[in-house]
Amino acid sequence: MYSSLIGKIEKANRYATETRRINISGIEVGFDGDNGPHQTGYRDGEWHCSCEYFSHNGLCAHTIALQKVLAPMLPEEAIQTLVI
Repeated sequence: MYSSLIGKIEKANRYATETRRINISGIEVGFDGDNGPHQTGYRDGEWHCSCEYFSHNGLCAHTIALQKVLAPMLPEEAIQTLVI
């Protein structure tokens, strides 16, 4: 029983280093910004954020930060050229 679990943990550790295996199609996160908490994420091919800046500009520090953190796992179309 434990040997199969050990194998799964080893496989998980390998997968964790091979982030291209992970393909995010949607994610929702709470983001603690300097001016308070925001709901930020990616769904249906679009970024969103509850901050005021995003509502006027379609991007913000919160979405850019998420793109930088998640870039290896995001589909190409989810990464805005500004982020690279």
